[in-house]
Amino acid sequence: MRRTLSRSGGFSVVALAAAVPLLIAMPAAAQSAQSPMPYDAERGVFTFATGLEQALPAVVQVTTLGSSSGPSSGDAEPRPMSSGSGAIIDAAQGIIVTNNHVVEGGRKFTVDLTDGRIFEATLIGADKATDLAVLKIEATGLAQIEVVSSDTLRTGDLAFAVGYPLGLDQTLTMGVISGLGRSGMGDRIEDYIQTDAAVNSGNSGGPLLDSRGRLIGINTSILSGGGGGNDGIAFAVPSRIMNYVVAQLREHGEVRRGVTGAIFGSLNAERSRTFDIGIVRGAVVEDVAPGSSAERAGLRRGDIVTRIQNRPVSNAGTVQATIGIAAPGTELALVYLRDGQEGRATLQVQERTEQVVFAGSEVVVARGVTARVNEGDLQVSSVEGGSAAAAAGIRAGDVIESVDGGRASSLTAFTRAMERRGQRVVSVRRGGESVRITLP
Repeated sequence: MRRTLSRSGGFSVVALAAAVPLLIAMPAAAQSAQSPMPYDAERGVFTFATGLEQALPAVVQVTTLGSSSGPSSGDAEPRPMSSGSGAIIDAAQGIIVTNNHVVEGGRKFTVDLTDGRIFEATLIGADKATDLAVLKIEATGLAQIEVVSSDTLRTGDLAFAVGYPLGLDQTLTMGVISGLGRSGMGDRIEDYIQTDAAVNSGNSGGPLLDSRGRLIGINTSILSGGGGGNDGIAFAVPSRIMNYVVAQLREHGEVRRGVTGAIFGSLNAERSRTFDIGIVRGAVVEDVAPGSSAERAGLRRGDIVTRIQNRPVSNAGTVQATIGIAAPGTELALVYLRDGQEGRATLQVQERTEQVVFAGSEVVVARGVTARVNEGDLQVSSVEGGSAAAAAGIRAGDVIESVDGGRASSLTAFTRAMERRGQRVVSVRRGGESVRITLP
């Protein structure tokens, strides 16, 4: 389970607890009709077991095995290097969804079922930008989790996390949906569900369920303090994104995304003061590639997108997630602010072409890196979320010094170097140090 800095937060089911004495005093029939939560009259207890028990057999443990560099021949056999959880979403085909970071770097994969069976799994594909991966096992008698749309979720809905945390057997925890549309964890496609259901190391890739036992997301990361444990803030990839990514991985073995030519950053309080506007939610257009659909749509650097496809934009993650699951040819309706005035545009998602560099008079966009001259230096002004550059570790603010050993301190030199096909090694200056980054 990936971790970042911790923040405080939590929830108490006070309302439900307060209802219990009143419900106990009711006849069983009245309890069944009026209870705010399912009631088992035979046992005399409140429970969500009926719905959840149908999903639990479809939650599996995933173990990733990697190479060993031991001195003897026996040490060359793959050994367990990480473990996590997964959810069977297609029992007939043996299709399992988990996290990319659970399977990353592995040579072999095994899947443990709740009935005690264990199977070797084949990796169908993985997507680092959304931290999702698809495995396949050849097995009969599998259970399957029902998947429902995450677009129907509301803050305050009950949520259940299932997985194999901290070396324990299958574990179920309960919480609420604490927030929706969360992002800002990194340069990825992010539109997370936030929950306070207890999620720990080993829960990665396991399902987040609603109160009827239906999959609404895939648990992927937590905010944690110095101790590394659960602090009540966890994030899940919503089923809306999962469905698209899984379909792409099953069909192509990779996610084929379209492009718009616009790179977005998140609006925050500090940037809001810079723009002198009275809002702190939105996505700032950092750059627009020359000749792109974003340029044709009339977007400019500094525009602030407030809605996309009639959905409020919290930050750049909202926009990136919408574009990231839109097939080429899709037209996306935008509402934006420019100089305090509201504007509207239609942004068409284009098929990604072989062209890897877009060069203008003031900016170059190459492989997800946007570079412009700043006080005599060629500086990275922004990095596209989910791009090869983001995955490789290039950051906004890096000063580009060379490409493949040749100086690339001007827009022209950088364009020529990046236009060449194949892998590129970019040297950047970051905080007084030189860093070499390999771009695929």
